Formats: sequence, C-alpha cells, structure tokens
Amino acid sequence: MEAAFDELEPEVRAQAAGQLRGRGAAWQFERRQGVIANELIAVAAGNRDARPGQGVVIVIGSSSHATHRMVGPVAVSRARHSPVPLVIVP
Repeated sequence: MEAAFDELEPEVRAQAAGQLRGRGAAWQFERRQGVIANELIAVAAGNRDARPGQGVVIVIGSSSHATHRMVGPVAVSRARHSPVPLVIVP
C-alpha cells in the first residue's frame, strides 16, 4: 500500500499545484499517516502556532455516502474539535 501512495503523491501534488497556482493563497502539500481527523488537526494547529497573526483554515469536502454519515465522517468530527476555522464544502 505504501508503494501505491508513493506513486500517487507526485500526481496529487501536481494537481493541487495546478488548481491553486495564481490564487494568491499560501498552501502546502504534506503527506501524513494516521487517523485523518487527528492529522488535519495537528497540521492546522502546527501551522497556526508557527505563523501567529496569519489565518489558518481547514477546508474539506463533506461525504455524500450514507454509510459515512452514520459512522461519523471526518467533517463532523473536525467541526467539533477544530482549533482553527473549518469550512465544509458540500
């Protein structure tokens, strides 16, 4: 599985750069391993602490899959525990 992530990372990084290029917003691509919700919180809190006075926001998409809604999706978990503003895009 790790090899598959290694192969996908450059493509995902390039797609993100293409979408965000020229938008004037600071962003970073960071591959992490662990519980998604916990990793998002850790990165956001770390960025907030490293850049006092700059805004840090987590932007994530909501799940349209019914099972994810019942099990407790990342979006809902983050909305309850986020130390930074959170935008959930439907």
